[in-house]
Amino acid sequence: MPDVVQKLWGFCNTLRHDGINYGDYIEQLTYLLFLKLADEKSVAVPAGFGWDSLLERSGTALTDHYQATLNRLGKEKGLLGDIFAGALSKFREPVNLKKLILLINETEWAELDVDLKAETYEGLLQKFAAEQKGAGQYFTPREAIRAIVRCVKPDLGQSPDYTIHDPAVGTAGFLIAAAEFNLKQRGQPLTREQQKHLKRGCLSGGEIVLETRRLALMNLYLHGIEGDIHYGDSIAEGASSTGAGQQFDCILTNPPFGTKGGGEVPDRDDFTVATSNKQLNFVQHVLTILKPGGRAAMVLPDNVLFEDHAGRDVRQLLMTDCRLHTILRLPVGTFTPYSAGVKANVLFFDKGWKTDAIWVYDLRTNVEKITKRNPISAKYFEGFEKAYRGKPRRESDRFKRFTRQEIIDRDDNLDIFWLKDDNQENPDDLPEPEDLVSEAVTRLETALDALNELAVQLSNGQSEA
Repeated sequence: MPDVVQKLWGFCNTLRHDGINYGDYIEQLTYLLFLKLADEKSVAVPAGFGWDSLLERSGTALTDHYQATLNRLGKEKGLLGDIFAGALSKFREPVNLKKLILLINETEWAELDVDLKAETYEGLLQKFAAEQKGAGQYFTPREAIRAIVRCVKPDLGQSPDYTIHDPAVGTAGFLIAAAEFNLKQRGQPLTREQQKHLKRGCLSGGEIVLETRRLALMNLYLHGIEGDIHYGDSIAEGASSTGAGQQFDCILTNPPFGTKGGGEVPDRDDFTVATSNKQLNFVQHVLTILKPGGRAAMVLPDNVLFEDHAGRDVRQLLMTDCRLHTILRLPVGTFTPYSAGVKANVLFFDKGWKTDAIWVYDLRTNVEKITKRNPISAKYFEGFEKAYRGKPRRESDRFKRFTRQEIIDRDDNLDIFWLKDDNQENPDDLPEPEDLVSEAVTRLETALDALNELAVQLSNGQSEA
């Protein structure tokens, strides 16, 4: 990790004494970094509210002017207004604000290599996600994201107006990995027109948390991209969150897990299954906004694969409208240290063909658990990526093919595993308490979803009577 990350993050620990937590710090850093870059790149900023106006002030005059600057810039149109929308200063001590400004001023950010600037900001986001409880929902481990993108291959060469979308964009990890794939891994350089399209017009997303949307916009900007990130609830807003009737060639997403914010059935005419389950509704949303012939990869918790009633209905809908061709069972601890113990999967599917068979790769059973001391890395996914790209695919101990009829015989339960877990028979290698708690929480949430579904059905029955 670059020294500048350590320096900036070290100052964050100082600011905690000023009542500024990790999330607030990253947000304030985003405002100041953008102003510094705008100054270096000669980006138009309202007169009197640029970087120099902060450098020349101190004391309460600085803190007052800083808040005035945030207010003024938040009223601008375009990216400037998006970055500063609803921005508030969290500094109580002028000396701390001045120290951070001077710290940022030590570096000529525009002269840094794009990869270094991006790595710096990503490093801060990663530390934020690791330290701030609950922030993991916005930050998917980058090695997992890159492995998924290498499999899906979202190649701009497929059409002049190729589009990539993430309806739960978080800090834009999937969009950035898709951009990096096109710039470095697609096999041949992008044309000038393709480069212009990648930097503006190709990448979009939705984010329900304003502060997180800001982080996504800044993350993309530091990667040289002006992404279109809609602020709002992708599920509740439907077409208005993407543009009326707009569909996308590729969707890569990790919707938020859990039932927080759930409990209501979206008023969506384009949803076939009425359910209050957020993950199931995200699946339906993706089915709606994915173009025929389009590719998708979704990170989903275990309960989506085995839940009855609405869960089964949505899985049947998915397998009817799309060719669900691959399921990757992720290792336990994939989201460590952000959300340790969560059990999740990646579903890969193409729209426009029915599912005839599903390949399942078990990267969980008898796989070394991911911990802080043993972080996730690219090597974890090497076997899966090789099996995924196999032409033809071949079965192995970890990779099995199941026909659609075999899935039907399982009552469309996709929580498929066949390997014997050696750890369950070893008393010295029992599951970690956090894993047991996570599994218990998943079961409780599944039960809660079922109760919500029952409540919806009862309510509908009463309304029809």
